[in-house]
Amino acid sequence: MPHAVAPPLTSPVPRAADSDRRRTNASVVLRSVLEHGPVARSTISRLTGLSPASVTDHCARFAGLGLIREAEPPRRSKGSGRPHVPLDLDDSRFVVGAVHVAVPYTTVALLDLRGRVVAERQVRHEGTEPGRVLTRAADALTALLDGAPGCRPLGVGFATGGWVDRETGTVVDHPLLGWREVPVREVIAARTGLPVHVDGHARALVNAERLFGRARGSRSVLHLFVGQVVDAAFATNDEVHHGPRSQAGSIAHLPLDGGTEPCDCGRTGCLQAELSELTLCRRARAAGVITGANPTRVMTAAAQGDPVAVRLLVERARMAGRAVRLLLDVLNPESVVVTEIGVIGREDCLSALRAAVGPERAADVRPTSFPDSVLATAGGTVALDVLYRDPLGAAAGQPN
Repeated sequence: MPHAVAPPLTSPVPRAADSDRRRTNASVVLRSVLEHGPVARSTISRLTGLSPASVTDHCARFAGLGLIREAEPPRRSKGSGRPHVPLDLDDSRFVVGAVHVAVPYTTVALLDLRGRVVAERQVRHEGTEPGRVLTRAADALTALLDGAPGCRPLGVGFATGGWVDRETGTVVDHPLLGWREVPVREVIAARTGLPVHVDGHARALVNAERLFGRARGSRSVLHLFVGQVVDAAFATNDEVHHGPRSQAGSIAHLPLDGGTEPCDCGRTGCLQAELSELTLCRRARAAGVITGANPTRVMTAAAQGDPVAVRLLVERARMAGRAVRLLLDVLNPESVVVTEIGVIGREDCLSALRAAVGPERAADVRPTSFPDSVLATAGGTVALDVLYRDPLGAAAGQPN
């Protein structure tokens, strides 16, 4: 059954600037509770620069919506005075749905307000016709929600590779899936009855690192996603760069120094052709390491001591490091996060990546903070980013 959400509450707003300021203040207060909770109201005021009255007002509204709660108060000292009662995120009530569409399968999941996966399943594709893929994903998500009756859905986040237009909720172009101009938001919202937010998975994972990962507090972050699709995202001053119609981050055809793989575009050594998991698996099949097209089997073979599997993974990580070095030269971010199967799971691959980046920036390059839940985290964070940017708008209309 669709999980309907009541229409947002409305209130008179005299000027757009007032609305923007109120939304920004609400965002920084809730982010402070997320990052520092349990935390006293006075500490939130100091961290955010907002007045104690403003912090108290926002916290009262968040508590009324069920987003925060009072934590266990500290023991009273022998001195006089009422102890400060700290506040913490209430992660027991709300969830967001997550949908991530990869080439061979879709991941659906539920995430709590801290970005932790509550439930997850994979839906193998029976063909990649977009209507069928999205309908099956929406139905699988609904089944997860039906199996978690105590969880209240705030909305659904959708992520995938390729060119994804956040504003229109559309997958503009995903060549490996054969999708063009697919109205993802419209299809999933009609099937679930929930608000749906859409973005590319590299941008979603940058936001996940900012909100819940090791890049929290970094002034600028570059994320490189190396899977079957290869793309990137860049965030600075807490904003992810999208570009016109959200086309930023399309790096598939950047030339990679030392690349030898022919690309469909007619050139040789394009990033995606060289680094894609499709290429990794084809090379592994040709070497007799695996059958099929599952990159985790290359990892398994390497873990069992197959020297060819090890070589293929380490060389791929080294080439990914060259890609990072190229992007570092252009963007010069404070920190870099790489999502790539070998870098996530093997120290020799991480070392090869960092060696290719170079000693002066190697320490700034880290694997994803979400090694066991990358795809679910990508989808769910699209919705969670909306919540933490506009908590009163995202949670309005929910029952207490």
